[in-house]
Parts: sequence; structure tokens; C-alpha cells
Amino acid sequence: MSPYVLLVLAYAAGATPTSFWLGKAAYGVDLRTKGSGNLGGSNTFRVLGWRAALPVVLVDVGKGWLPVWYFAQIQAEASSSVWVLAYGGAAVVGHVFSFWVGFKGGKGIATGAGALLALSPLAVGVALAVWLAVLGVSRIVSVASLTTVLTLPGIVYFLPGREDSAMLWFTGALAVFVVWSHRSNIGRLLRGEESSFRRDSSGPGPELGDDEA
Repeated sequence: MSPYVLLVLAYAAGATPTSFWLGKAAYGVDLRTKGSGNLGGSNTFRVLGWRAALPVVLVDVGKGWLPVWYFAQIQAEASSSVWVLAYGGAAVVGHVFSFWVGFKGGKGIATGAGALLALSPLAVGVALAVWLAVLGVSRIVSVASLTTVLTLPGIVYFLPGREDSAMLWFTGALAVFVVWSHRSNIGRLLRGEESSFRRDSSGPGPELGDDEA
């Protein structure tokens, strides 16, 4: 199959609005009108709870993992690392700009993690440890996500077995894109208005700030 067709399919896979469809089908809730209005795992958790958020996050991770892992195997031409990384990037863009819901979506964290999982599980493990450590200190999900994605190129650089610079370019571009998708969070952080990870007295779930997934 042509890599250009696969690139479009990778975008389409990433554009699957998991939280929107689950919210509407199982709960009768349009998540675009609840919580932060963002179609990611965090807003699903805030509004619908962990039982809804868990499958959303898993599918969102899978949207990044599947194109990177599988499309390279069915590509008509010899699969270069550039094409493989392009499939992951297309899936992330699809998640953030889904054509199903007016080119809106999540923040790209879960789908980006899925793409990276297919490329370097060790990098994902280290990044997850960084995310958990920063969240434990800051109690703010957006701070943990931004810190992790900004350190990701460094994590990849120091991992053993890195064969070329393509992964560094990919993680660098991913960092820039995710920072851009978090621009509203950054604005709230600068104003001291970003919510922390704490129990919300007005509802059953913890406050997470804007969506990170």
C-alpha cells in the first residue's frame, strides 16, 4: 500500500474521537460541553469517572501505536524510519484536530505516547517515571505533561541503541506541537490559575485542570 495512503489512514485513526463517542453512546453526555470541553482522557475522568477514562486512554494510546507498528509492515515500499515517524505524527495531529468533531480533540499526550511506545518502549517507561515524579511534586497534570515532553528528546538521546537522528527530530517536533496544544494551560500557569490534582469538593472526581490527553 502506498505510504501516502497510509499517512492519511494514520491521521484518520488518530482522529477517532474516542471520548466523544463513548460519552454520547454510553452516558448520553457531550464532553465538548462538560468540564474543560476537551476531548481527552483527563476531561473524561473528571466528568465521567475512571471507568470511562480508562478505555478512552487505552484506545487513544492505541491510535498512536497501531499506525507506527502495523503500517510499516504493509507499506508497499521499503519502510524508512522517516515514514514510520510520519505515521505517528499524523496520528497525533489527527487526535488534536479530529475531522469528526470540527477539528478539535485532545492534547496529543496519550496518542503521542502510543506512537513512541511502538518505537521505543524504554523511552516511554522513562518518560512515565518523569511524569509521575513531576506530578507528585507539582500536583498539576499540565506541568507534568509539559515537563515530560520537553525532556523527551534528551531521554531519547541518551538511550542505548539509538541508530539515527530521526527519533530526535520526531520527539523534538512532538514537544513543540504538544507545548503549542497546551498554550491555554501555559496561560493559566502564568496567571496562577491552573488547577492542581486534588479532590474537588463540588464533585466526585479530582480536579485535573485542562485535559492533557
